[in-house]
Amino acid sequence: MAQHKNTTAAEGGARAVGSDDYALSRVPRDQRLGFWTMLLQWLAQSGSISQFTLGATIGVGMSFGDAFLAFTLGAVILEVVIFAIGLAGMREGLATPLLTRWVGFGRNGSALVSLVIAISLVGWFGVQNTIFGDSVSALVGGPSWMWCAIAGFGITVLVIFGFRYMAVFAKIVTPLFFAMVAWSVTDALSDHSLSELIHSPAPGQAIPLSVAATAIAGGYMTGAIVSPEMTRYNSKSSHVFLQSASSMILSEYIVGLTGVLLGHMVGSGQVSQIVLSTSGVFGVLVVLMSTAKINDWNLYGSSLGVVNFFQVVFRKRLHRGAVTIVLGIAGTLLSAVGIMTHFTDFLSVLGVAIPPIGGIIVAEYWMVRRMRAPLDATREAGTLPATSPTWVPMSLVIWAAAFCVGKFYDGGIPALNSLLTAFVLYCVLGLTGLVKTYGTSTLDDDGTVGPDPAAAPGTATVGAS
Repeated sequence: MAQHKNTTAAEGGARAVGSDDYALSRVPRDQRLGFWTMLLQWLAQSGSISQFTLGATIGVGMSFGDAFLAFTLGAVILEVVIFAIGLAGMREGLATPLLTRWVGFGRNGSALVSLVIAISLVGWFGVQNTIFGDSVSALVGGPSWMWCAIAGFGITVLVIFGFRYMAVFAKIVTPLFFAMVAWSVTDALSDHSLSELIHSPAPGQAIPLSVAATAIAGGYMTGAIVSPEMTRYNSKSSHVFLQSASSMILSEYIVGLTGVLLGHMVGSGQVSQIVLSTSGVFGVLVVLMSTAKINDWNLYGSSLGVVNFFQVVFRKRLHRGAVTIVLGIAGTLLSAVGIMTHFTDFLSVLGVAIPPIGGIIVAEYWMVRRMRAPLDATREAGTLPATSPTWVPMSLVIWAAAFCVGKFYDGGIPALNSLLTAFVLYCVLGLTGLVKTYGTSTLDDDGTVGPDPAAAPGTATVGAS
């Protein structure tokens, strides 16, 4: 009953500052969205000129056949990660920051997870907004800072009102984007032999398969880890697989490999003008809207992370809509003055720090399966567990070790290396009883989290029989 009152209060506040979007509760089953609505949300993540540019860059250094292998490897890796983590989010109706309280990290560990995710996503929101502003300035004129401000304001307003409004935006933008791109690309390729482009050698310096796969899989790994932000609104596990797989097929095989052909055609990764030059002002507008549709998820995921962080650390229940306003203004201002581009190296480091979170989630939820028992017990009722572990120190050790592997080991795909290291270490240590929880925290009636005064001090073993 307490949780129902909290949800109602949050929904009441939503009328003033947008939607709280179940930031600190499960998404109820009757609030899940249908297959086609969710599919368009997934496909919207594939609709970006940057994916064409990635494909063209790879195409400059690889034959079409080798590029096909690279995109296949990247797509398979991403789909496995997205499905394993996204399915957990769908089953529990929880976003990644809140899910980690009962899956691998405990209450305090989830605050650290939330902080890392929030900083990374709002940082990339600012960087993407800067790129957006610079691109528009180059295409139509006007100062870059002005376009950054306009774009940041528009995305912030959209995200304030939450997932359902973002879904409506996807329904409008996604079909327009792919229709426009199909027209532009078909026109560009019509004067060339498709067979010759497919069988032509790479026009530039060779790119190794491992480097190409790293660019493909590593570039979206953070998005895969936070996929529960989207899948918590799914109603069926089969939908998670079909929608995410459809997004991978469209993004990697259709958009990416079309970019490879364009790269072979022009001998350069700079192919955005091909798409934009034949589509006029309307096409440019559609491309810009599609870019905004992808960047809204950075701001949305960051807002969920901040809400969980403040509840755990400061015992303050913030409204997600209000948090979005603050983050959106901050990210927009920093992008407008050109500061965000100086933080890309730091954000790339965080990009290696986030995949181990996914490895630990998958290991605990699907393999070790001992901390998640409270989730199993409350899933049917649609409530949150009354208690959660306070600390899981070994998870933090595993996280740090996996980060070091991803950051300092030169072989393979860094993001995948760190994820697999965390997965294997957690499985081995968890199943042998070496991952232990310390303390118990309760979910209080007012929505804050505090120590359980009735809980006796001590530890509980994760994975012990």
